[in-house]
Amino acid sequence: MINDVEPSADGCEDCLAVGGRWVHLRLCLTCGHVGCCDSSPAKHATAHFHGAGHPLVQSFEPGEGWVWCYADEALLRVSGLPERAHS
Repeated sequence: MINDVEPSADGCEDCLAVGGRWVHLRLCLTCGHVGCCDSSPAKHATAHFHGAGHPLVQSFEPGEGWVWCYADEALLRVSGLPERAHS
């Protein structure tokens, strides 16, 4: 489900809590959780999917508008989504 979400943080929420680092960020389109990508050491976006069951994330990187579905392992193009990015 795609909701009009507010990002939970301007960086990986979980890495910020423990002083970790990330490579790229992903925004959960169900609840707004910001997690780090699978190229990051902790892979918090994927962990959020496995823990919460929220399947859709949008890239939270400047200039990227794609959506990933963990459940179907598919890259999606969704028209009408706002472009979102960390600062």
